[in-house]
Amino acid sequence: MILPIVAYGDDVLKKKAEEITPDYPELKQLIADMFETMYHAKGVGLAAPQIGKSIRLFIIDASPFADDDEEDLSHLEDFKKVFINAEIIEEEGKEWAFNEGCLSIPGIREDVYRKPNILLRYQDENFNTYEEPFEGIAARIIQHEYDHIEGILFVEHLNPLKRRLLKNKLSNISKGEVKVDYKMRFPNKKR
Repeated sequence: MILPIVAYGDDVLKKKAEEITPDYPELKQLIADMFETMYHAKGVGLAAPQIGKSIRLFIIDASPFADDDEEDLSHLEDFKKVFINAEIIEEEGKEWAFNEGCLSIPGIREDVYRKPNILLRYQDENFNTYEEPFEGIAARIIQHEYDHIEGILFVEHLNPLKRRLLKNKLSNISKGEVKVDYKMRFPNKKR
């Protein structure tokens, strides 16, 4: 089932999400619905807070990046994963800029600086635990989605001037004054 994506301005996007256990109700269905919602919205990642659930769960399918001709990203072709109760253990390397967008903040894309290498501890959909390094685009997508479960949005990584310049656009998004071709829930939309 395609779920509505929560727009910028909703309180759930600002909360640090709660860990979950294997008895979380209908988890398999929730994960399936999240993938369907993400694909419908043409995203490469989706975190549970973006569908209104303040739990430490996000999904990624980086395969759209595998088609990029500019650099060899073919290793992302099969990069489809579920991350539960994730924790970034370390981030290393020289920060690099990459143009990021977010399904909860439609129509805004900005360069965000992040470190290229991370070490992540997480559980998969069967609650098997892993401690795994990720790098490059894969690390970047994980960092973006991880921020969601920490209550952080990518625009918070921008400098104060850039954020001030985006203030009206962000306010319009929260009111539903934005063109979007997927289902959304807007916190400040006039009824």
